[in-house]
Amino acid sequence: MKFKNWFILIVLFLFQGISAQIKDPVKFKYQINSLPNNEYEAVLTATIDKNWHIYSKDLPPDSGIPTEMKLSSKDGINLIGKVVEVGKKHDEFSEAFGAQIVYYSDKVLFKQKFALKNNGKPANIVAEITYQTCNDRVCLAPNTLEFEQKITPIAATETVSTTEEIIATTITGKNKDSIQTTEIQETTITTPIPAVQEGLKVASIDFANPQTDCGIVQERNSENFWTYLLLGFFGGLIALLTPCVFPMIPLTVSFFTKGSKDKAKGKRDAFIYGFFILLIFVLLSVPFHIIDGIAGNVFNQISTSVWLNIVFFIIFLFFAGSFFGYYDLTLPSSIANKSSKAEDAGGIIGIFFMALTLVIVSFSCTGPILGSLLGSSLTGSANIPMLLTFALAGFGFSWAIVFGLLALFPQALQSLPKSGGWMNTVKVVLGFIELGLALKFLSKADLVSKTFFLKRELFIVIWILISIGLVLYLFGKIKFPHDDKKAKISMTRKVIGVLGIGFIIYLIQGLFPGERPKLQYLSGILPPINVSYLHDEKDGILGMHPEHDYFKAIEIAKKENKPLLIDFTGYGCENCRKMEEFVWSEPDILPILQNEVILASLYVDDKEALPESEQTSVDMGNGQKKKVKTIGDKWSLFQQINFNNNSQPHYVLVTPDGKVINTPVSGYMPKEDFKAFLECGIAYFKTKKK
Repeated sequence: MKFKNWFILIVLFLFQGISAQIKDPVKFKYQINSLPNNEYEAVLTATIDKNWHIYSKDLPPDSGIPTEMKLSSKDGINLIGKVVEVGKKHDEFSEAFGAQIVYYSDKVLFKQKFALKNNGKPANIVAEITYQTCNDRVCLAPNTLEFEQKITPIAATETVSTTEEIIATTITGKNKDSIQTTEIQETTITTPIPAVQEGLKVASIDFANPQTDCGIVQERNSENFWTYLLLGFFGGLIALLTPCVFPMIPLTVSFFTKGSKDKAKGKRDAFIYGFFILLIFVLLSVPFHIIDGIAGNVFNQISTSVWLNIVFFIIFLFFAGSFFGYYDLTLPSSIANKSSKAEDAGGIIGIFFMALTLVIVSFSCTGPILGSLLGSSLTGSANIPMLLTFALAGFGFSWAIVFGLLALFPQALQSLPKSGGWMNTVKVVLGFIELGLALKFLSKADLVSKTFFLKRELFIVIWILISIGLVLYLFGKIKFPHDDKKAKISMTRKVIGVLGIGFIIYLIQGLFPGERPKLQYLSGILPPINVSYLHDEKDGILGMHPEHDYFKAIEIAKKENKPLLIDFTGYGCENCRKMEEFVWSEPDILPILQNEVILASLYVDDKEALPESEQTSVDMGNGQKKKVKTIGDKWSLFQQINFNNNSQPHYVLVTPDGKVINTPVSGYMPKEDFKAFLECGIAYFKTKKK
C-alpha cells in the first residue's frame, strides 16, 4: 500500500479526536484609532492565506455572502459614514452565480468611523463581522465573529501621533486600560456551550467502515497550465498547415541542410532557428506579465467588462472574415523589411532575425489563432499572464519541433503533402471555428450586463447554423474567394463533414427539455443552465427535493433503510452549483442520488433566524465569539462539531443510526471520484444490511 493510502487510513482512525480539518485561512486584528475632532476609527484587518479570498460588502443578490461589519456600544456611539474597504480587490463575472462578484485576497481592511455620544467617559466598542472564505475548490461556512475593546477618550490636546504610540504599547501588552488589540490565532471551537453541543452533537457518529475504507485521494491542481501548453501546441500545429506557413517549411529546412558545406553546422543552425522561434513566441507574453505587475486586477476587469467582451466579439468576427479570404491581416511591410535586412548580419544574430521574419510574415494566419489563445486565457484563470506564457510556449514549441526534426531528417520532406487548395480549406474551417468562439464573448457580455438576451437555447441554435454552414462548405455547396471553383471534394473533407453532421445532432438535443442537463462537454462555453427558456425555479435540483434538516432526513433514512448523504452546501457556494450541474447530473450519478440514498442538503449560509431560545454564541478564545443566530449558523456548527470540517461542498455518507460509512470528500471533484465515493459507501451499507 502506498504511503498516502496508509496516511489516509491513519487519519480515518483518528478522525474523532482531531480538528486539523477545521480550516482557518483568515486571521483578524481589531484596532481602534483616534482621529481629530473627537472621532475614532474601528479597523478590522483580515490577513488571508494564499489562494483564499473573502467577498466584498457589495455583492449582487443571490450570489456570494457579502462581508458585513457592524459597530455598537452600550455606552452609545454615532456612526460616521459607511464601512470602507481597503485591499487587493478582484472584480470578475461568475458563471455559476450569473453575476458580477467582488472579492479580496491577501489582505483587506474594513474601517468604520464613529464618535462617542458621551465623549468624556470610557466606552466598550463591539465590532461584529460576518464573512465567507472561499478558494477555487471550496467555500467555508459563513462565519460571524465579535470583538470588544475598551477606549478611553484622549484629551483634545493629544495629537494623532500620541494615539499611535498608545496603540503601539497596547500591542506589546502595556497600558491595558486604554486601547486593546486582539488577534485571532485559530478558528476552533474551544469551549462550546453545552446546550449547543447537546442539541447538535450526534452521539453515535463513528466510522462504521474503517477497515474497508475507499481510500479516495483527491489530488487536483487548481491551475491548468499544462492544458494551455497542449492547446498552444495543437494551435501551432494547425497554424503550420495554413498557406502562410506550410510552403515555408521545405524552403527553410533546405536552406539549413543544403546552404552550408558543413552539414553538421547546418543542422545545428536549424536547431538554433527552432529555439529562436520558441523564444520569440514566449517573449510575446512578457508585456502581459509587466501589465499584471503594474495593475494586477486589469485582466479580471478585461475579462468581465461588457464593452471589452463586445470588442472581442467583433475582433473574432473580423478574424473569421480574414480566414474566409475576404481580406488579409498583415503587419506593416516596413517591419518585415527591417527584420529581413537584419538577417544579413549572419551568425546567431542573423538566425534570430530569420526566425523573427518568419513570425512576422506568417501573422496573416497565426494572428487569429494567437488571438484565440489570448481570448481563451482571459477566461481560464486568475493567473492569465502565466497561462498565456504556457500557451505561446506550446505554440512555438510545435514549430521548433517540426523545423528541428525536419532538419535532422531532411528526407522526411519528401513525404510532406504538396502545397495546394487544401491549405485554404484549413483556413476556412478555422474561420467557422472563430465564429463559434466569437459567440462566447457575446454571451459573456450578455451575462455580465444581466440582459440575459442570449439564452442557452438561442446560443445553441446559432452554433447549429454555424455548423450547418461548415458542413455545406466541406461538401462543396458553399465557396469562398480563394477556393478552387472546380476542386474535387477529398475524402478528408467528406469525413470531417460527416463529423460536423454528428456535432449538429449533438447540439440539437440541447434544445429539448430533459431530466438532466444536456451538452455536458460544452459546459463552461454555453450560457449557464439557469439562463434558459426552459428553467423553472420550482423544478428543484435536477428534479430532486432534498431534505434541509439532518434530523428529519435521518428519520426518513430509518424508515426506508437507506444510507443518508449529507450535502453541506450554501446558496453562495459556486463550487456547489458546479457539482450539481456538471457532476450530479451525469447519467451514472443521478440515479444513485435519486434511488440509492436519502439526500440532505444543509445550507450553512441560510439567513433565516433561529427561534430566540436556540440563539446563542460560542466562545472561540482569544477575545472572539462565534454567534449562532441563523439556520446556517446551526448547520455550520453541526458540521464542525461532528465532522471536524467547515468547507463546502462537503459530502458525508452515514448509516440510518448515524455512523459515518467512509471518508467524507470535499470540493469540486471529477465525476469518477464522486462516483467511487458513493458506490464504495453504498456497497458497504448493503453488505451490512444483509
